[in-house]
Amino acid sequence: MQAVPVLEFASEDSPLEAARTSRGLSREDAAERAALTADEVTWLEEGRLYRFRSQQQAVAALLTYAAALRIDHREALELAGRPVPPADPARARARLLAGLAVVFIVLMLAAALTVGRLAGGNADQPAAAQLPPPWRVSIDVLNGSGDIEHTRNVADRINALEYLVRSVRRASRFDYPETAVYYPPGAKPLADRLAAELCVPTKPLPAGKDKRRLVVIVGPARAVPDADC
Repeated sequence: MQAVPVLEFASEDSPLEAARTSRGLSREDAAERAALTADEVTWLEEGRLYRFRSQQQAVAALLTYAAALRIDHREALELAGRPVPPADPARARARLLAGLAVVFIVLMLAAALTVGRLAGGNADQPAAAQLPPPWRVSIDVLNGSGDIEHTRNVADRINALEYLVRSVRRASRFDYPETAVYYPPGAKPLADRLAAELCVPTKPLPAGKDKRRLVVIVGPARAVPDADC
């Protein structure tokens, strides 16, 4: 059995970052193309897979990102620093068809994981499917208890759920008794989804025109359970 050579990269640059920049894409552009957040693209390119909520989510994001960049086998070998065999024109068509099949399978897998996560075990799956994906929803995270470290931890958790965290800042006061998701008129279904994922209640806002922008005011640490509800 032939031993697989140990990968030796020519530089410390990220292979995924090299693939992205060679296509003239910013991280934001690549994130939109792959239906990921810019933070998730950064985690993938910097090898910080531990930032994802689970190993399965990290694998799905990696496959989706590679498919979105259209990295084929030869380019993958080059990026990994492995020898690239001479091109075989006779196999070009078969390789293309196989690549398209892989891309289709990856996208279906990612879609299945995303739909399953959004459904959250709820029996009302058709209603959940009508909601915009998390990365289309903006979240403002406010420190409502004076504990900025806990507030940042909650923001990281929301980020890991693929929501777009716009800002992390202090609230107008520090006497909020619990963490809650606040929503403008017409945005209760979105707030219910995020609240279920964080195991916290929802509360209405008196006004607001952006139905895809929520506010999470973070109370004391005990207000957010460590285990899934």
